[in-house]
Amino acid sequence: MAALFLKKLTLQTVKTENYYIRRCLGKYILQGLAPTQLSPRPSCLIHAKAFSTKDTQDERTKKKKNETAFSSVGRKINERIIHVLDEQGNDLGHMHRANVIRLMAERDLRLVKRDPHAEPPQYQLLTGAQIHQERLQLREAERAAPKPGPTLTKELTFSSNIGQHDLDTKSKQIQQWIEKKYKVQITVKKAKSADEPEKKMEEMCNRIVQTMSGIATFSSRPQPIRGGKAVMCVLRPLSKKEEAAWRAALGTPRGDALNRGDGKDGASGVLPQ
Repeated sequence: MAALFLKKLTLQTVKTENYYIRRCLGKYILQGLAPTQLSPRPSCLIHAKAFSTKDTQDERTKKKKNETAFSSVGRKINERIIHVLDEQGNDLGHMHRANVIRLMAERDLRLVKRDPHAEPPQYQLLTGAQIHQERLQLREAERAAPKPGPTLTKELTFSSNIGQHDLDTKSKQIQQWIEKKYKVQITVKKAKSADEPEKKMEEMCNRIVQTMSGIATFSSRPQPIRGGKAVMCVLRPLSKKEEAAWRAALGTPRGDALNRGDGKDGASGVLPQ
């Protein structure tokens, strides 16, 4: 009997050890499998995306965008008491939302939010045609408004022994860029066959600016680069204030700067930095 009992106990111990070994090995095997090799996720998790934080944030952003747009609020007035203006702009004072809804139905008007931060919030009754007209005006204002963006820089490089005709051509190209509100980086290289001072290359930069009187000025004055083998400067368009001051000082309207660029009055065209 004792031998039989010992045999059963040994078999039971082996089974228990095998169970725990399979359990541990199964855990590591599942961790090593790719997500596609695992069993399909339960159906209770399929619609979990509907409750995710990302979707909630997207809905809030969309709602906020719709609130800022100029549109009718319909009959859904969140506030109990609001400040109302009629379609002519007359002040109707504070009104209960039920009275506002009744007035909308009687006169076939829509309600738009004017000042949500006022206390109480300010609304106005408008016709459909008035709302459409205001939307058109807002679109035109958005199109006309200048769009902020980075100022682009054009680059131009030429040798100090450039001919006068070629220099005039490059000056016209620079003027076109300046009129399009670009900055222009000019690099004047020392001619290989000439032993000339840096002053001559600086004078070429100054000559170009003189042809842009009332249009451009230095954003960065001429300075030597490449160990004195070249000179670089940057031109920028005049601001509206600078341009107005220039025209007022001359007492003449703005004309073609290149036609005035004979060097007689160009020296005064370089604004101080």
